[in-house]
Amino acid sequence: MMELIECKNLCKNYKDKSALKDVNVTFEKGKIYGLIGRNGAGKTTLLSIMSAQNPASGGSITVDGEAVWENPNALKKICFSRELNVSQTSSNGLGAMKVKEYLKIASIYYPLWDKDMAKKLVNEFELDVNKKMGALSKGMLSMVTIVVALASKAPYTFLDEPVAGLDVIMREYFYKLLVEEYSETGRTFIISTHIIEEASPMFEEVVMIKNGTLILKENTEELIASAFHVNGKAEDVDAATEGLSKYHEEIIGRSKGVTVFLKNGEKIKEGYDVTVQPVNLQQIFVALCGMGA
Repeated sequence: MMELIECKNLCKNYKDKSALKDVNVTFEKGKIYGLIGRNGAGKTTLLSIMSAQNPASGGSITVDGEAVWENPNALKKICFSRELNVSQTSSNGLGAMKVKEYLKIASIYYPLWDKDMAKKLVNEFELDVNKKMGALSKGMLSMVTIVVALASKAPYTFLDEPVAGLDVIMREYFYKLLVEEYSETGRTFIISTHIIEEASPMFEEVVMIKNGTLILKENTEELIASAFHVNGKAEDVDAATEGLSKYHEEIIGRSKGVTVFLKNGEKIKEGYDVTVQPVNLQQIFVALCGMGA
């Protein structure tokens, strides 16, 4: 049996909105995935359903062949560490809880909890465990979610906006910690983030969601290697890119720019006065999901 999370025909409907539409995707064990999409695209909804924190309206989710919903044996393999918003909690809820109390609950909930790692990370992040969650800055709350995600030791670990509020030094440190943990354990990580270009070197595969629909799941290096931005006079760009998959066309006067994705055997035609430049993952995301895309 292959070790993976499999989503089949996954749908999520709310009263006036379809948040996920017939999503079919697998996340194989032992990879770091980047899950990217615009605000409201369905990323958090997908992760919450995959971790059984939210019921699906249709379809199925399995972990290593077992259904996730109401299945403790499957759920013990999953950690979903999401961005915390304590401002919306009541005074006797999460905001009034001390950091050490929150981590204690996590240590009970996750059966593979590594208390030594948790202690080490708390010290390195200089977290005051006696401070109430509601008194923490956004960056400090992110540090708490990172401690939970890494110390959970869950084979499948989801992180939703893990670096929100962190400065560049702490973001780089988080990426280092994540890669070290992945290298040592082979855990599967799914990272949802808007800081795409900074995080992209970690992603073995990228999964892109647009308006609740899965539009792409590709090896990150292969995807970037296949994409180029072509710019020049509109007639030259059109001729050089004829027959190719084109996205995000931009026209300024007589000039035109377009992002193309080359399949095996395809190439941009020579002999035209155009500039051809490689693009990064963030630029690919804008081409596929940006305004007017």
